[in-house]
Amino acid sequence: MIARWLTVPLSVAQRLVRRGFPAISVAGMTVIAVTLTIVWPPVVGKIGWALPHDLWGTMVAAHRVLHGQLSGLYTRPTGLITLPGGALILVPIVAVIDAARLSLHVPGPDARPVIWLLAGPYEAAISGIAVFAADAIAEHLAVPRLKRAVLAVASAVALWNVTIRWGHPEDAVAVGLLMYSMLELARGRTGRSAWLFGFAVAVQPLVLLGLPVALAVMNPRRAARYVGVAATPGVVLLGVAAIANWHATWVAVTRQPNWPSIDHPTLWLPLATPLHGGAVAAGPARVIAIVVAGGCAVAAGFACRSARDAETWDAGTLLRLLWWIAVTMALRSVFEPVMVAYYAWPVFAVGLVTAITTWPRLLATSAVAGTLTFASQAPWRNPWAWWVPMVAGLAVTLLLAVPWRPVAEDVSGSRGYRSEAPATL
Repeated sequence: MIARWLTVPLSVAQRLVRRGFPAISVAGMTVIAVTLTIVWPPVVGKIGWALPHDLWGTMVAAHRVLHGQLSGLYTRPTGLITLPGGALILVPIVAVIDAARLSLHVPGPDARPVIWLLAGPYEAAISGIAVFAADAIAEHLAVPRLKRAVLAVASAVALWNVTIRWGHPEDAVAVGLLMYSMLELARGRTGRSAWLFGFAVAVQPLVLLGLPVALAVMNPRRAARYVGVAATPGVVLLGVAAIANWHATWVAVTRQPNWPSIDHPTLWLPLATPLHGGAVAAGPARVIAIVVAGGCAVAAGFACRSARDAETWDAGTLLRLLWWIAVTMALRSVFEPVMVAYYAWPVFAVGLVTAITTWPRLLATSAVAGTLTFASQAPWRNPWAWWVPMVAGLAVTLLLAVPWRPVAEDVSGSRGYRSEAPATL
């Protein structure tokens, strides 16, 4: 009995050692970033803490889920536009806040809410799944430990944008689950991959952009079942929310409002449908991104055509698949009528993984991703001054992260990694 009790902590310790680089990187990012949100504002003459105000509405939605108030999931002040899983992942920390009898009141610009000391580390911790997923893929590809360390640090730095700065851990959790899903697909575990993909969609449907690419590469006989399983979690959660309040759910999920006076308008703004309060509907424009993602799937299917009948995939196939998924993630930023800085993050998260084929690619991609992470916080509203340079930066990131070239250094450091005959690492 005692031996059985000791097995669990020993297993956890072994896993932490195995994932030491992402664990240390995420913990370091969390401590530094949360501390700066408290100590930096007084330096620049501000009173309140530098809080990610988008997080509070999602926590209110999580609070309503905790107490069974599902009809209010998509009503004010939640501002929730993702699927219910985006609120569900915050239920544990909201339960702690609720037990401590702390207020979830949306803070003003000068606020110093105590619950940030709980919510900040929690959202950073669950967002770290993206960093852990990147390291798991690198380990699967037998990437040297020093490269994995650099990958973990670069991934954690980029993570600051979507979590601490903007308060959208659902994006990070979904992309992390997506990367784990593709890893399981490469290992031949189609069923497990489908469930992981389904949970990712239930948290943030942005990852649907990568579905056509995955379907184009996998065995066609498995595609229908894969889609059915992957659709289950999101359909169930969305169905429950729709039954509780059909109108609010439909409006939030389909229109997905965004505000050009607050965020960054793009050249597509004149084509967006105006909504009340100065908002525009971002949902319809995202349909264009999904259509273009279908074109990416055709290209990916051609590039990885030899993998369709393979039980497991080699390193080249997995990296090419991930790179095309990164391209589809970039489409959101390309076609959005209104863009927010953290929209670029999924490209960095996946692109850093595909850049591990050589040191120059990894270091260059890390440098560009880190620069764009902080440069994207500029408040400019002119599309030519902000959106166009950001899209160009994403293009540069993708070019640097291309995982194949005629002759290049492979991920393990030897010569001869070729796109037409990738080595199994």
